[in-house]
Amino acid sequence: MNDSPDSSNQNAESPKSQNSTGPSGGIEPLDAEIVEDATAPPPPSPVPDYDDRGVPSLDYVREKIETRYATSIGAAELAENTPEARSVEEQEAERERAAKARLEEIRRSMGR
Repeated sequence: MNDSPDSSNQNAESPKSQNSTGPSGGIEPLDAEIVEDATAPPPPSPVPDYDDRGVPSLDYVREKIETRYATSIGAAELAENTPEARSVEEQEAERERAAKARLEEIRRSMGR
């Protein structure tokens, strides 16, 4: 057994020899075969809410519309209860009061 410091690294490859670099220092392409995945999933089966031509059933469309409507109603209700929504409502009310006051002022100036 050789106890020199270099003896432990004799079997290890240097970092330069681990990658495939050519004489110009660039990486050389490898010859490899591209293999298709033999376990590809089967094509998706038609959704039961569609007919053979891909047309959705009336019940499916109705359910989708009702779901979207319910979601939008819920989102609107949640948005009303936020501090930002209350602030916007207060700003709109203030603008409405200012608009009515201005309209009354214009009507008085016109003599009505």
